[in-house]
Amino acid sequence: MALQVPSEGDDWLALTSEPLSVDVAYGWAVRPDCGAVVVFAGTVRDHAEGRSGVTGLEYEAYEEQVVPRLAAIAAEGRARVSEVGRVALLHRIGELDVAECSVVVAVSAPHRSEAFEAARFCIDALKTTVPIWKRESWAGGAEWSAAAHDVVEAGEVEVAS
Repeated sequence: MALQVPSEGDDWLALTSEPLSVDVAYGWAVRPDCGAVVVFAGTVRDHAEGRSGVTGLEYEAYEEQVVPRLAAIAAEGRARVSEVGRVALLHRIGELDVAECSVVVAVSAPHRSEAFEAARFCIDALKTTVPIWKRESWAGGAEWSAAAHDVVEAGEVEVAS
């Protein structure tokens, strides 16, 4: 599952156990016709809802479903927001320490409003439509996240305002 930058196309969709590079995702998303690139990077934090002292996370995924669902997110993002340039949707699996990057979304568009809108949709949709689960570890043990939810289709995602 080595992470490889696509040599063609405007979507970069990946599930990997390799570290994620915000710089590489940003650089890939830049296009001459796009004056805006919005990058969201999610990192492992030292707490969870109702729990302090989190030391790391372990991500697991239904791997066969991840890239097709990421593709559906990219397609729906393009349908909802006009003039999207490139879309990178990258997620890690495996064990991650606090402060490591677990997810990167990078979206380019001609203008900032479209880039922000599409990036917001993409991260919200990724969190609700892609079958990826996390196990939180802390000094006293480990447990699957209490923030689990049903997986929905990309077209059903409502973006919070």
